[in-house]
Parts: sequence; structure tokens; C-alpha cells
Amino acid sequence: MTSQVSSPAEHADEADGVSGAGDATEAVVGGPRASAAGAGSAPAGGEGVAPVKEVRKLDRVIIRFAGDSGDGMQLTGDRFTSETASFGNDLSTLPNFPAEIRAPAGTLPGVSSFQLHFADHDILTPGDAPNVLVAMNPAALKANLADVPRGGEIIVNTDEFAKRAMAKVGYEASPLEDGTLDAYNVHPVPLTTLTIEALKDFGLSRKEAERSKNMFALGLLSWMYHRPTEGTESFLRTKFAKKPQIAEANIAAFRAGWNFGETTEDFAVSYEVAPATKAFPTGTYRNISGNLALSLGLIAAARQADLPLYLGSYPITPASDILHELSKHKNFGVRTFQAEDEIAGIGAALGAAFGGSLAVTTTSGPGVALKSETIGLAVSLELPLLIVDIQRGGPSTGLPTKTEQADLLQAMYGRNGEAPVPVVAPRTPADCFDAAIDAARIALAYRTPVFLLSDGYLANGSEPWRVPEPDELPDLRVRFATGPNHELADGTEVFWPYKRDPETLARPWAVPGTPGLEHRIGGIEKQDGTGNISYDPANHDFMVRTRQAKIDGVAVPDLEVDDPDGATTLVLGWGSTYGPITAAVRRLRAAGEPIAQAHLRHLNPFPGNLGEVLGRYRKVVVPEMNLGQLATLIRAKYLVDAHSFNQVNGMPFKAEQLATVLKEAIDD
Repeated sequence: MTSQVSSPAEHADEADGVSGAGDATEAVVGGPRASAAGAGSAPAGGEGVAPVKEVRKLDRVIIRFAGDSGDGMQLTGDRFTSETASFGNDLSTLPNFPAEIRAPAGTLPGVSSFQLHFADHDILTPGDAPNVLVAMNPAALKANLADVPRGGEIIVNTDEFAKRAMAKVGYEASPLEDGTLDAYNVHPVPLTTLTIEALKDFGLSRKEAERSKNMFALGLLSWMYHRPTEGTESFLRTKFAKKPQIAEANIAAFRAGWNFGETTEDFAVSYEVAPATKAFPTGTYRNISGNLALSLGLIAAARQADLPLYLGSYPITPASDILHELSKHKNFGVRTFQAEDEIAGIGAALGAAFGGSLAVTTTSGPGVALKSETIGLAVSLELPLLIVDIQRGGPSTGLPTKTEQADLLQAMYGRNGEAPVPVVAPRTPADCFDAAIDAARIALAYRTPVFLLSDGYLANGSEPWRVPEPDELPDLRVRFATGPNHELADGTEVFWPYKRDPETLARPWAVPGTPGLEHRIGGIEKQDGTGNISYDPANHDFMVRTRQAKIDGVAVPDLEVDDPDGATTLVLGWGSTYGPITAAVRRLRAAGEPIAQAHLRHLNPFPGNLGEVLGRYRKVVVPEMNLGQLATLIRAKYLVDAHSFNQVNGMPFKAEQLATVLKEAIDD
């Protein structure tokens, strides 16, 4: 499947997009549509010739699956996403689930959902509002109904709307009968009953059969949107390889859902969203989540540096997937250590850095607080160390499964003393790969710990990612110290562990055990050059300023500004706000509104031209999922009256919401 593909098409009607699941589905952009049991043909086991139904072509669709946390909504969304990726659509997803492993069944706090936006053109967010809501129970309907626009489609599992279940979420009467859903196109489907009927020959208990109702729903939606089916059937056989009866039961439920859509009169129309053949440059693509992309980026960085990769980590949501993924890749020289706590995790990683590895520790905000003293030690030792912070809602334990950008100031200043570190932030799930390599480049070249600030939105979300060619990756190889590097006044040649590279100010990296390079390490202030313990005030002043100068001198590219209209208003973002901001900017420009956009990857040091860029505009708006942390830094450093727009509700911005705010800023 190969073809030439033009550059990404601009679509002014972009409403949303960046997130999802990380299956290894691959496709060559520009190839023909999936065939066989794929694009619209009945899966194996179909029930003969069905009546011909209308097929409508759409340019994009937003679907949300919602149910109890035990209903398999994340798996359902993941499978629909994987088949959509193999079909060739651009996509973006937003998984949203409770922090509890098994939240109370049938309650509003226990609702789990998965939203997928897919299109025949390039998109940027998971969508502001679903065109289709699949509600598995009353709680799922009530928790998500407000997001569905009038006229939207709602598929409801009517079997779950018993009086007790409805009363649990505050429904005094059935919303299916009291007019609550009159503004929507409702499809009442007894999903549970139909699933049990489809599996009656498998000898399963009622409870076991009910568990497959998510596969019935997946089959129905696969029929509605002409999704491939072979991949899901193969996935189920692999997942339940040790329980073949369960595998075949799930496949039977999936096929039953597909055939129900094909034969029932309630679904008179199916929809077709063509592959996004013009959305991307030609290449081999796969669907990838942010945490998976970050993991692969770390492996690639270690290979390009010709160093072993060492991860010292303690499991914490939403960073744990990185530990899970890296533990699979011992064949690439990866070593993972699941420590007893956060402090032990970073301590082991710093030890590995001293020993000559590309060292990484992963965590979320609460873990960063625990690691802060060791990060300060890494600053003092001047060793390369990557601190990957997958941000979540705080403070304290906070909101483990919800997203936030509130760790920026902690990354900048959350240590005792003057302990500067570079800070890098990816902007999309796929960009996590490149950001990981960039962070490794800085850590290795400047011998410093580096913060990599992702967040739950990027970590769990997914999008298509072009698999790079090996020759596209940077050369990150480092030179270890091998012998003396300083001559004393009497001519004696010695090794000074804190003698610096004149360009980077990095100290030499001496692997323990190298003859003649023995040197002292520790947290007490070092004497310049020798690394001996020093309490001299002038030396301390010099070392503090030198460490700061090293970070200030980190080479980062100039900030690129997208300003086709000579605008007077600039929207400046960082991290995962990129998708919603860009979608909002597209909307405004389509309406004839001039607005400029810039997005920061490097937050410490800032790009060298940032001050000049900010000075060009009458107004600067900074949307953040915090209470204004980047805006505070911008105001302090550049004396610019940056206007904050903030949200801390655990969810990403909506494009329409941002477009309204930015329009007000332009008109003000």
C-alpha cells in the first residue's frame, strides 16, 4: 500500500483533536482502503444478504463510548481506534476514567468514557462534543448527555434502565420515556439481552455472557462507520489465547452487533469517513499514545547515544505505562527497576547515571515532590538524568486520572537553593517521541538533569505517528573521560572532575572504574575544577552562577510564530494545549479574524527570540490548565502584560471555548 501524499490539508472547520490508545496498528499513508472483512463487508459468520441501506459520506465524526468502569469502555474505544488507524483516518482520542480500579457500579463517579474523533483530514483534538453517544446505563447517559448537541445520535442500552438503576443517579422517571431525549436521535437497543441471546450456545453463565455486551456495541458501531473487523477478531483471539471459549464468545458478540446494525430497521443509515490521504506526508504510520511514544523516544535516544537505558521508577498514575513498556525491551539494552518508593527510584537512576547509563525516572506531580532532594543532588553532581513528569490534577494525591499542567513552577523551582534545570514539554501524543530525544540531547550534552513535562491528556491520548527512518535521528554519542585533563603548576597531569567544556560548561563524565579518574562525589558544594569539598563563599558564588550559566546557555531553537495576517494578538501556549489552541485559531481565521500563534517546547531556558516575539503584539493571551504559571514566568522575565485564561477541571480545553476567549481578546 503505497502512494504519494500531498502536504497536510488545512481545514477551517476543525473542531477538536489529540489523544487515545497505543496499539501497534501500522498503515502506509495513501494506500487503498481496507477490504475483505474490513470496509463495510460483513465479518465472517454473517447472516446472508441484508437489505441495502443508505450510506452517507462524512468528513469527520466524534464518538463517545460511556458506561461503568467495569463495562470495558476503554477496551472498546481502543479497538475502534485501532481499526480506524488501520483504515487510514486521522484521529485523536480522549480516554476518561475514574481513579478507582472498580468504582461503584451504576454511579456517576463510576462512569468511564472514551471519546474518538476521526476524519478524512488532519485534526488536532478529540472533539468538543460527541456526534454519537453510546450509553451503557443510566449513569453514563446522565453524566454525558449535556455534552451531546441537539440532533446528536444516542444509542442506549435499554436493559439497564431499571427503576433502581435510574434512582441511583437521580432519575425519578425514565429519561427514555419522559421527553428528556426528545431533542436527540435516540436508538434504544437491548444490548444485554441481545448479547446473551447471541451467546446462548456457548454454555456461559448470564454474568459471563453480559461481559461481552461491549463487543456487541463495538460491532454495531463498526457497521455504522464501515470500520475494518479482522484486526479486532485477531486481537480477541490473542488476548484470550488461554481461554478460547471466551475469545470465540466475544467474537460472536462482536459479529452479532455488526449483523444487528445491518439488519435492524432502526439503523437505516450507515456512514463513511474516507481515509485521510492528504493529511500527512508519505510514510509508514501507526497509532500511538503519548506514553508509548515517550517510551520509544527514550529507547531511540539511548541507541543514538550508544548507552544502556536505565529506568528507576515507582508506579504512579498516569506514568506507569512507561515502566510497563520499557520493561519489555531488554533486547535494546533497557534495564527497569521498580523501586519500593519514589525516592529509591530516582536514587537508583542517579546511580545509573554516575555509572554511565542514560538514566530516567518517571513519575507524576506527587512523586516529583518526593524526588526533589535527589534532583538537587543531580544538579550538584552535574550528571545527565531525565525526570519524566506525567502531570495530573493536584495538590497532594489530587485527581490521579485527570489532566493538569500545574507542575511547571515545581519543575522550575521546586528544590532548595539555586538548582536550575532545563524543562522540555511535548505538545501532542506523537510529539512525546521527539521531546524525549530532545530532553536526552540536552541532558547528555550539558551533564544536567532535565525535566520532561507531559500530562495525562497526552499520556493516555493517541494519534497517528509517522515512524521515522533511522538516519533522521540525531547522533547523541558522548565522549567519556579517559585520562587526565589538567596540568598542575609542577607539570603533573591530573583529572579534574569539574573542569568544564568551554562551549557547554559541561563537566567531564568519568565512568567509575576508569584507572586514574577516581573522584569525590556528594551533595556538599564542590571546589571549582577539583571537585573537593569547599565552604569558600567566593567559590560557592562562582559555582552557583556557573551552573545557572550552563542552563541559560542550553542551545534551543528560536520560537516559530504562525502569523499569516499581521495580527495584533498572539496566543502563546505550551504542552498539551497545542491541539485546542490550534483548532481555535483555525476557526477564527476561517471567520476572517487575524490572530497569531506560537507554542513553546522549551520552558527553561526560553527560546532566545521569545522577548522579541512578545514585543511585536499588542496583546498576548496564555491559555493554561493551571492558574497561570507560564503567564507568571512571562510577566516576570519579559515585563509583558500576558493575559491568562485558565482551566483546572481535569479536562482539556475545548476549541469553541478558546475561540470565544480569543475573539474577545482580539476585539478588546
